Amino acid sequence: MRKVYLDHNATTPVHPDVREAVAPFLSELFGNPSSIHWAGRDVRKPVEDARQEIAAFFGCQPLEIVFASSGTESDNLAIKGIAFRKENAGKHIVTSTVEHPAVINTCRFLESQGFRVTYAPVNRQGIVEPESVRKAITKDTILVSVMYANNETGCVMPIEEIGAIARESGVLMHTDAVQATGKIPVDWKSLPVDLLTFSGHKINALKGAGGLIVRKGVEIEAVLHGGHQERGRRGGTENVVGIVAMGKAFSLLRAGMEQEVRETRRLRDKFENALFGRIPELVLNGHPARRLPNTVNISFRFVEGEALLLNLDMLGIACSSGSACTSGSIEGSPILMAMGTDPVDAQGALRFSLGMGNTDADVEYAVDAIEAVVEKLRAMSPLGVKEAKAR
Repeated sequence: MRKVYLDHNATTPVHPDVREAVAPFLSELFGNPSSIHWAGRDVRKPVEDARQEIAAFFGCQPLEIVFASSGTESDNLAIKGIAFRKENAGKHIVTSTVEHPAVINTCRFLESQGFRVTYAPVNRQGIVEPESVRKAITKDTILVSVMYANNETGCVMPIEEIGAIARESGVLMHTDAVQATGKIPVDWKSLPVDLLTFSGHKINALKGAGGLIVRKGVEIEAVLHGGHQERGRRGGTENVVGIVAMGKAFSLLRAGMEQEVRETRRLRDKFENALFGRIPELVLNGHPARRLPNTVNISFRFVEGEALLLNLDMLGIACSSGSACTSGSIEGSPILMAMGTDPVDAQGALRFSLGMGNTDADVEYAVDAIEAVVEKLRAMSPLGVKEAKAR
C-alpha cells in the first residue's frame, strides 16, 4: 500500500543529515555534558555549538537560549516562569482562545492558583485582533502570550503589532513559535517579544528536545528544580542527542529554508486547488492568505471527519482532524469553534500539512483518494444527500 504523509504539523520525518550528525552520540560520545573530565568535555562542545547554530538562525544571543524537553515544557517555563517571578506585580495574563493546549492548559492551571486569565477572541478567519489584546490588558497584566502561527489552521498572527502593544503597556510578551519556525521568517532581533518557544521535531530533528529564547535581562522562575544546567533556568541533564539534532536541523534551515518553503507552498497550492476544483461543498477554515505555506484546513460538508480520517488511513494517507495533542476527543475542534465555525462543518474538518519528502505524485494520489472517499461517505449519508439537494 502506498503511504502518503500529510501531517507534518504533528511531527516531521528526521532529515538524513540529522541522523548522520547524531550517530556518534549514540555510541562513543556518551558523556554527561556537566562532567568536567574528557567524556563530559567531548559532548559539552557539541551542545554549545548547537546553541550557536540555533542562535544564528533566530538572530538571538546563544545564552538567551534555554534547552528543554519539548515545546510544551518551554511554554510552561515561559508562562509559569514569568507568572511566579512577577506575581507580586500582578496576577493577570492575556492569551488567546486558539492557543495550543500547552498554553491553554498552563493558563488554566494558573487560574487554579489564583491568577486571572483573559482569553482574547479571534475573528472569523482565525486571527487574533491586536485591539482585542489592547483592550484586555490591565494594570495587573504581567504577560501576553499569543502564538505565532496556529497549528490547526496555519493562521499567522500579527505578532509584531501585538508585541508592540504589550511593550507600550510595559507588559512582557511570549509567543509560541513552534509551528512558525522553519516555515516563515522568525527574526528575534526585530520581534517585539521577550520569550519565544521552538521545538525540534517540527523541523526534521528529533522528538524530546525544544527550547525557549529568553531576552537578555528578563528573569524567569525555574519550573524544573535540580542542578545548575541552563544557567539555573532548567535543571536536568541536557538531552545531548536531541540538542545536537536541533543544531543540525537549524543549520540546514539556514542554508535551504527559502527553497524548501517555496516547493512546499507549490505542492500545498496544487493540492488545495485540486480538491476545491473536484469536490463540491468544501469550506476553507482560516485565512486564505495569512497562513503557513504548508497548511490547509478544510471542512468536507455532509461528511463526518473521523470517518473520512479513518478511510484515508486505510488508503495510506496520514492527515489529522486537529491537534495531535487533542486526539481522542469526539468534540469539534476547539480552534474551529472559537472561530465561530458552524458546528457541523467543524465535525467534518481535516488538516493537511505538507513538508519534506512530499511529491507531486503524493498530491495526485491523495486528491484521487479523498475524492473517492468523500463521494462514498456522502452517498451513505441520507442527511448529506438531502441537504446537498436542498442547496
